[in-house]
Order: sequence, then structure tokens, then C-alpha cells
Amino acid sequence: MTSKLPSECIERGPRIKDIDFAQFRMHVSTDRYHCPAFHARERERLWMRIWQVAARPDDIPQPGDWTEYRIFDQSFILVRGKDNVIRGFVNACRHRGFALCEGHGKSARFTCLYHNWSYGLDGKLLAVPKPDYDGPVEDFVGSKDQLGLRQVPVECFAGFIFLNPDPDARPLKEYLGEFADLMAPYHLDEMVPVGINVIEAVDCNWKIVMDAFQEAYHLQGIHPDLVSTLDETNQRYGFFGDHSVSSGPFGDANLENYGPEDQAQAMRRLMDNFPGIALVLPRFDELLDQYRNSNGELAFPAGVTTRRLFQQATRESLEAKGLDLAQLSDAQMIDSHFYVVFPNIFISARAGEALVIISYPHPDVTLIAAIGGCSIWPGCLPSSAPQRASREKSWPRVTTIPTSSPWNRIMRQCPGNSAVSRTMGWAIWRSRGRKYAWPIFIRWWTAGWR
Repeated sequence: MTSKLPSECIERGPRIKDIDFAQFRMHVSTDRYHCPAFHARERERLWMRIWQVAARPDDIPQPGDWTEYRIFDQSFILVRGKDNVIRGFVNACRHRGFALCEGHGKSARFTCLYHNWSYGLDGKLLAVPKPDYDGPVEDFVGSKDQLGLRQVPVECFAGFIFLNPDPDARPLKEYLGEFADLMAPYHLDEMVPVGINVIEAVDCNWKIVMDAFQEAYHLQGIHPDLVSTLDETNQRYGFFGDHSVSSGPFGDANLENYGPEDQAQAMRRLMDNFPGIALVLPRFDELLDQYRNSNGELAFPAGVTTRRLFQQATRESLEAKGLDLAQLSDAQMIDSHFYVVFPNIFISARAGEALVIISYPHPDVTLIAAIGGCSIWPGCLPSSAPQRASREKSWPRVTTIPTSSPWNRIMRQCPGNSAVSRTMGWAIWRSRGRKYAWPIFIRWWTAGWR
């Protein structure tokens, strides 16, 4: 008996024509995008209570490594302790609330520059100077055990460090629910980012970014090359509390209007949007050649399609490189599943590849972080793949990608209109010099086994 795969609940989910939209609010007031009062409510009721991506574990790989995460006027420290545990703390000394650090770095302890109170990597208060007092520390400031840094919930999932400003937040696993099981087979936690690593602030509400990536309506305008290979009418949908997922079936669109050669060529063109497909194409062509007649023309028998051959080529090619695909279905060898983790995370994943977009708010301007690209496993990187980009303190920064690279072609597809162009900022990044516009990062990334 074949065991059930996690993706079955999506692949058997309702199509868009089967969804009862009466359960959803289909009209949203525009004041949610510009009203200061609504922005203030979001800050208190959403962002101060929600799990959110604050960094990646490989941003702080060694004990003593730390990085700052900021949301609105709140600052938090993420630090890897001597026990290799990642913890999160409010970035404020318990004495007068002075910020302990800024940016990222490496330390054996955190020392407040105001009065030299110092804290361990586990947040415990270590020392309190008392130059004019000879009595015990407890008489001077009270119990040291009660004066450690304020800790906030921190957990790792899918290669990211999640933080919740609410000390009483429910566990991340409970917050994600079934989503954790759906995404686990992609092994996102074993991916490492390479390529572009840019920080930028843009003038748009953070929800505009999420709006753009939660619909496929823009394909016919921004990605017309995908229209012949993606059948939107066969997309499946799943709703899991505040989170949602949909599937994008590639290789199914209007096949009756195309011959086998046209179908095969359409599948090859997917590489313009999914660079990892370059690894699969040699095996795909080998499988196609088995069905060529004496004239070199493709002739498929009943039950054989370009979609099935591409699925076979993907599984065989990636497994040969050591990627565990046991819990991914045949559909996931070619289809993308689009995950929306409430409120601000979009993940497009298929076997061997993933694109992640994260959008953040800001008091003065809206910031957007796009972390994306393709997850390629050892030995699978195309020669045009950008090398890994390390984080630097000089922001913004752009790592150059060759013009001929598929990564370059993908990034230039998205400036279809001014709003999306400003939001994604694929082409030109520049510092806006906005007051309080602290930076966030934008990455295109590939991945491999650590």
C-alpha cells in the first residue's frame, strides 16, 4: 500500500471554479494601504503579536555571532549562544533601556556603553559596575537573576529564524499547523543563499507586494511565455487557517493545440523562469529521443506526454545528485506550489527550486525584502549561477549577474508596471536617503547541501 504524500491534500483540492467566494471579503477598502490609523492598528494588533522572519541561521553560524532585527521602532538581538542555541532578546539594557548593539557582529558578551552593564550570550546579567559602592550587587540593583535581558520567542523553520515580539506567543509549529508538514519535503532548511544580496526601502505599502504574488492574473502581462505551459484553470487551492497554498500545473495548458515538438519546446522555455531546470534538460532530451520515428519526429503512444517525461527526467536527475524526493509527488517534479504564510511570506517551491518573497512594513516608508532564486543541490549549479553573496554593512549593494545568465533574464521580467517595478526594484537599486528608512535585504539565491 502506497503511503499518502503531504501534497495530496493540495493536488486533490478545489479548483477556482469550485470555491465558494461568499466566505471571503472580496472588496477591501484602499485605506488599508494608506491610512495612518490602520497602519497603527497593524503595528499593535499584528506585527507585535505575529511570528515573522528575522534572519537566517547562516547569518549567525558560530557561537557569539549576532544580528539585529528591527520592526518599526522595536529592536531585537538574535544571537547564537555557546551552547549553539539561537536566542532572541529585546535590544535594550535593563538599567536605562539603552540599545546594546546595532547591525551584526560577534561578541563574547553584550555590554551597555552607557553604564557598562554586561550580559552573557544567554541573556543573563553578568556584571554591574559599582565604583562608589562597596556592598553586594544585590543591594545595589536587586537580584541579578531578575535583571537579565528580556527574551522573546525564537524558532527556526525552513532555513529561517522566526521571531515573535509577544513573549506569550504560541509555538511556531502550532502557528504554522499543517503548513510545516507540507513544506518539509522541499528541505528548505538545507538551502544556502547565493547571488544578489541587496538592502533597499521602497515607497509602497507592504501588502502591495503580497497582493502581487498571490495571484496569477499578471502572467499574461508580465510572463507571457508561461501562458502556453501553465493552465490556471487547473490550479488547486488549499486554505489552512490564516495561511493558504495553490498549485501551478505546468505542461497542461492547451496541449491539444500543440504538437509534441511544440510541447517539448514550451517545457524547455521554463528555464527562463526556473534556472534549475537546466540540470534536467539533458535527461529530458534523452527521454524524448526514445519516441522519435525514423524521420526524427516525436510520436507519443497513448499515456505518454511531455509532462510525464519531464517529471521523470526531473526525479532521475535530482536523485542522481543526492536530493531526497521521497515525499514529493510526481506533480511536484514540475509544478510549483505557492505558499502564503500569513502575513508577509510568499514561497514558490518545486523539486529542487524555491523562491521566497518577504515584505516588511516601516514607520516612514514600506520596506520589502525579497529573498529568492533557485535551490540547486551539490554539483547542480549551472555555470552561469552567481556565487554566494556575503552580507556586508555597506548597504545597499548589488552583486553583478552576467547578462546571459538565466537569473538576469528572470529578474528583468517583473517591471511590467510602475507599481510592481518599484515594489520589486529588479533593475536599479538606489538609496532613497529616507529618514528612519533602515535597510532590509533582498536576495536571489540558489542552494545546496551544507
